[in-house]
Amino acid sequence: MVKVNLGGCSSFVKDADYKSYVEKALSALDVLEAGTGAGNDFLGWKHLPTETPESLVEECEQIRDAWKEKGVDLVVVIGIGGSYLGAKCALEALSHSFANSLKGEKKAPQLVFAGHNLSEEYMSELMDLMKERNTAAVVISKSGTTTEPAVAFRLIKQYIEQTYGVIEDNVGGRFSVLTPVGILPIVLAGFDIRQMLKGAAEMEEACAKRCECNPAVQYAAMRNLLYDNGKKIEILVSYNPKLQYLGEWWKQLYGESEGKDGKGIFPASVSFTTDLHSMGQYIQDGERHLMETVVTVENSNRSMTIANDPQNLDGLNFLTGKHIEECNAMAELGTKLAHIDGGVPQLSVSVERINEYNLGALFYFFEKACGISAYVLGVNPFNQPGVEAYKKNMFALLGKPGYEEQAKALQARIEK
Repeated sequence: MVKVNLGGCSSFVKDADYKSYVEKALSALDVLEAGTGAGNDFLGWKHLPTETPESLVEECEQIRDAWKEKGVDLVVVIGIGGSYLGAKCALEALSHSFANSLKGEKKAPQLVFAGHNLSEEYMSELMDLMKERNTAAVVISKSGTTTEPAVAFRLIKQYIEQTYGVIEDNVGGRFSVLTPVGILPIVLAGFDIRQMLKGAAEMEEACAKRCECNPAVQYAAMRNLLYDNGKKIEILVSYNPKLQYLGEWWKQLYGESEGKDGKGIFPASVSFTTDLHSMGQYIQDGERHLMETVVTVENSNRSMTIANDPQNLDGLNFLTGKHIEECNAMAELGTKLAHIDGGVPQLSVSVERINEYNLGALFYFFEKACGISAYVLGVNPFNQPGVEAYKKNMFALLGKPGYEEQAKALQARIEK
């Protein structure tokens, strides 16, 4: 389960102000639960954890088994934005960091991604790989016409043995990680989707409660209070490199859901301790418009201690016998205290360890909190009018039929 700790914000806000924002968040929860708010035709994600039928999981497993029998050893997942980042996050978090370099028989096909950029070199190099492998593809696109995944699909379709996956009309791409198109890549990679759905289902129950103990309400209330107090940028922090793509998925979810109508907390992400040696200076001493949400993993799935060196050339014998994760935890605590002293409020979101259950819980927690937070902010969490602007310009500049007048106007601007 996901736990929220707001103690790192106590010196930045007043209790009475937080209570008032909890009431705002609870009112937003009421709107979200009743389905009466803006974008209410895109609420299909709310009950996916509890309403996903066992038959769907079994169908995904059947596809996995059928592709295994055909010798498929490479799966290309085609999608962009929220349509692929959830699956990418799950694979990065749950996989061995060096899985593709380890010797021995691979239990699952290698999953790679396409359709999330328009790089000619990337697509050419992907084709090089596909020509040497037995390849299948999963195509993820809500409209079927988004340029980046559509171009990728056109280029590689002659290699596709089988495609699968449709996002329901009432689920936006950035909320689609627990839909069939998000589930299938995770199943193909050999992970336990039932445990992921179980974790998400328990958070669905916890995040539906109309009380201050609701973790999604706590998170939404505090981040909006801090935003109104001048903290315009939220940095999602993790101290485990396996969660790097959780940050990428979270940025997509919150940036596209909240950034509109001239409003919105700007979402950024860092991976500590690595980024403490680059972004750490700015976070500590730069402009004070930042808040941090730290995703804490309480226990490691592996165990390794630091050995004694008789010569002690590096001066680190004081660490002898300590687990590396203990050093990581002290780095996290030390950084938290330093950043609070430096004027950066700290929200903490913690899980017991990285596994399918807790990842499912994190996915649902952030999704539900996003809906609540956006309604507190006063925007529609489920549309993306700003994204369409660049698409129209791109279509016009590429000569798509029907965009002739816009193309002329853009060309006139370019020539000035």
